[in-house]
Amino acid sequence: MTAVETAVKAAKAAGVLLRENFGRALVVDEMKRHDIKLALDVESQELITGILLDEFPDYALYGEEGVAGNQDSDYQWIVDPIDGTVNYFYGIPHYCVSIALRHKEELIVGVIYDPSMDDLWTVVKGEKPYLNGEEISVSSRTKLEESILYVGCGKTDDALSAGLERYRRASVRARKMRMMGSAALGMAYIATGRLDAYIETRISLWDIAAGQLLIEATGGKVTLTPKDGEPDVMSIVATNGKIPVEEIL
Repeated sequence: MTAVETAVKAAKAAGVLLRENFGRALVVDEMKRHDIKLALDVESQELITGILLDEFPDYALYGEEGVAGNQDSDYQWIVDPIDGTVNYFYGIPHYCVSIALRHKEELIVGVIYDPSMDDLWTVVKGEKPYLNGEEISVSSRTKLEESILYVGCGKTDDALSAGLERYRRASVRARKMRMMGSAALGMAYIATGRLDAYIETRISLWDIAAGQLLIEATGGKVTLTPKDGEPDVMSIVATNGKIPVEEIL
């Protein structure tokens, strides 16, 4: 199998697991103030890891729930086994599996699977991106007043202060605002023209790797700003590449 076919196989297998357990009593490994860690997060990543590394045993894997494989490899799978865990735990059917592959620092494969909607996004570097086998692109909207924006506000005092001010400026300009709880799905929605921007002050690589490749392949723009002293943590501004997002930043 090719890398993208293997990623699709892994994402769909994890999707079956997540659908089977959705709405059931779940084992909580850790209950944080703003997040939840489920035993199912680990189980989902282990399932994904087995499929990816069985096919590509010399590759590295870097996931929200830990690392596996050959960490000296130039090829690295980047995995979020449940993006939107809090939604999932509360029975909100807006969550997904996100799998990306990068060679050195270049993203080359992205797969995002939404088990609730059975929506599958796929992209290979240099090729056309797809949703359920149909070619996709970002929206053609050019005005904030026509746009739907997904803006996060952060959790720290500084991030919350900046985020709320940004949210206020965006709210008076945009057609609608959304806070949806899954970065990967938010980015997939931009790539499909369902949303026009996703802005967040703090996000992790596994949340946005597949989505970044999707958006860039569909004509959008992603700007990442690393957080000092925090590897693979960044702020993000992702758009359709057409709206004047700088007016609300």
